[in-house]
Amino acid sequence: MADSIDQPDPADRIATVMTRRARTDFLLPEQQASAAEDRPLSIGHGQTNSQPATVAAMLRLLEVRPGDRVLDVGSGSGWTTAILGDLVGSAGEVDGVERVEALVSRSRAALSAQMWEGMPMTWASIHVADPAVLGLPDRAPFGRILVSAEAAEVPVTLIDQLTPDGIMVIPVRGEMLRIIRTGPDRSDHTTTRHGSFRFVPLIEG
Repeated sequence: MADSIDQPDPADRIATVMTRRARTDFLLPEQQASAAEDRPLSIGHGQTNSQPATVAAMLRLLEVRPGDRVLDVGSGSGWTTAILGDLVGSAGEVDGVERVEALVSRSRAALSAQMWEGMPMTWASIHVADPAVLGLPDRAPFGRILVSAEAAEVPVTLIDQLTPDGIMVIPVRGEMLRIIRTGPDRSDHTTTRHGSFRFVPLIEG
């Protein structure tokens, strides 16, 4: 839940894509009537489909461009993976990663039904997370990383998976951070802070 962050302009690109990728398609049947409500909704297994205002705020900070390669950590219901797939378009690539295998099966099915300009969104996929590995280092580097779970500390292993000019948006100890890698070393980065949030914990191993 967001406590202090700018709300999206209804006319902006993020709002348009979030409308096109209907939240209802990624919710449990018993939650679909609540899809328009601006609050987190349970998707089972102790996980949630995030509050739409929070998703929009994070995506605006992430500044995804057509053609980007994006890592979606904690993809959950698959909604953010679908939104990111729309934002990058067919020239880009989105890899979602999720630890709960039952959610992976369900989110893959929801994602497979999404169409982009008349074609399946084949450039967006969801992987079962390796419990011993954070992210997808074998598929790195990524120009953008979105993390939809709260870390206790900034995970340097994810900074390692960014391109030298890449951006990561991640909640850490209740605060949303935007991390921009500025060089070849993991220490080469800048961090800005963007308000208080609550998320399920990020499990790092």
